[in-house]
Amino acid sequence: MTLLSFERYCDEIVAQTEQLVDVVAGAELAAMVPSCPEWTLEQLLRHVGAAHRRVEATVRTRATAFVPDEQVSGIGGPEGADLGAIGEWLREGAALLVSTLREVGPDVEVWAFFGTGSSSFWARRMAHETVVHRADAALAVGAEFTVDTTLGADTIDEWLHICAQPQLMEARPQLRELLGAGRTLHFHGTDAEPGAAAEWLVDLTGDAIAVRRAHEKAAVAVRGPVGDVLQLVFRRQPVSAGRVEVLGDAELLDFWLERVKFG
Repeated sequence: MTLLSFERYCDEIVAQTEQLVDVVAGAELAAMVPSCPEWTLEQLLRHVGAAHRRVEATVRTRATAFVPDEQVSGIGGPEGADLGAIGEWLREGAALLVSTLREVGPDVEVWAFFGTGSSSFWARRMAHETVVHRADAALAVGAEFTVDTTLGADTIDEWLHICAQPQLMEARPQLRELLGAGRTLHFHGTDAEPGAAAEWLVDLTGDAIAVRRAHEKAAVAVRGPVGDVLQLVFRRQPVSAGRVEVLGDAELLDFWLERVKFG
């Protein structure tokens, strides 16, 4: 279950891309991105634009496997370090992706990370991808990051459920180190609208990671505005920033965050 509709995801891809372009206006493309320490701002922007165009090609061609660069038109973006040109390329790619998504509708089966997915999966994934990298851009230029609480809650929800995918544990065996008796984490976006389901219980006590939307006691609880919980969950903001309240086993939270990463 998702919190938003297919149409809302399509709208957000365009809106979040526009906000991303706006937040970097006047910035130096060579600036480093603190939350992606190996990337410059230019590399971050090109990453987002390439993701949009690759997914557009995936959906348009009904791909059944990962689409390589050479099959994606315009994936590299404009030549040269021209912020204005890169911004237009980002806008064009987002608009192209959304046009294709709306043309095919929400139920087309295509390749996804864990096998067969759908156009709906990619609409949601690209909306959230753009949100998180907008947070990266804001950090790089020293701007405040804010996000609609429902969109932010859905971004957190998707990521926590990706972390619980059995295929991810197969790809990252180190995630098994998280499992153990008494290991539970509760995340709560305190400013979410009623009915937004902005609470999650991450249960590490079994033989796999389990996630459910719930208000339950846990070994460690994280409380704060949705935008700040989002940045913490995605490792864009450290606990030491003091933007969220941590109750209980802070070492378990650190243990989780050290082993779960969003690229």
